[in-house]
Amino acid sequence: MVFILGYMLSPLSWWNDLFFNLPIAYFIGYVFSLFRTDLFLPFSIAGYWLSNVAGFLLMQFGATDVLSQSKRNFKKDLLIGLISSTVYTVIILLLVQFGLLETPFLTD
Repeated sequence: MVFILGYMLSPLSWWNDLFFNLPIAYFIGYVFSLFRTDLFLPFSIAGYWLSNVAGFLLMQFGATDVLSQSKRNFKKDLLIGLISSTVYTVIILLLVQFGLLETPFLTD
């Protein structure tokens, strides 16, 4: 069950952004924009990144529980999840920066 929840949050499924990650990111951005309106975009990006990290970590924890009888290393799992999610986020940001991925909602 943990693996399935992680898969739904991870960037490995093509539909997850529409139904899970973007609403979570929007909600986080919206909550912080109540304090200052210019916080919406940075906290939306942070929320998106965190939802992807959570997805990778939940997938790792679920798979480790099923496939391994030994005790897992939480620090190692967390580090792998953070690195893989950060690489994914940097790739998306580079695609947006170089115009290969359009973001019409961010233009004035």
